[in-house]
Amino acid sequence: MKNPKILLHICCGVCGLETIKRLKPNFRKITLFFYNPNIHPTKEYQRRLDVVKKIAETEKLELIEGPYEVQEWFSAVRGLENEPEGSRRCEVCFKIRLEKSAETAKKSDCEILASTLTISPRKNAALINDIGRKAAGNLGIEFSAEDFKKKDGFKKTMEAAKKSGIYRQNYCGCVYSLKSGELAKLENSK
Repeated sequence: MKNPKILLHICCGVCGLETIKRLKPNFRKITLFFYNPNIHPTKEYQRRLDVVKKIAETEKLELIEGPYEVQEWFSAVRGLENEPEGSRRCEVCFKIRLEKSAETAKKSDCEILASTLTISPRKNAALINDIGRKAAGNLGIEFSAEDFKKKDGFKKTMEAAKKSGIYRQNYCGCVYSLKSGELAKLENSK
């Protein structure tokens, strides 16, 4: 397939910067898909979505906004609240987001699915790629199993975010990844 269309699940603007840069030369069309029911509180969710909208506009990319299915997310991770970041809770979260992304890729006639999730040094790229391959494969779509943190991906995306002045969050997004007291500070921030 020469220059196929790709749907990129994007978790936030910061993670998207270097990932988009790396994908652009190889795809005739990149569609961003923002589906992150794990992000809390709602103010934080909106802030990250706003940054992704700006990046989509700047990069001239289509953006599909997925539904904010926060109650479904809480139900799916019930019983896993006290597990540390990187645990089974994260695995369930990746599965929810990548399955919805695969469905959206199929509906959008994209031949390939990818995710910005692997650019984070705190995320297990092998696990994400395995879940992504299964979700995409079940629908007859290819999954681009990348580890975007390699070749200084995380460092480069953080530098690009700082240079462009975009919002850089300090936690994954899920309320359970916050330390005690940080949620209150976040909810009261601008």
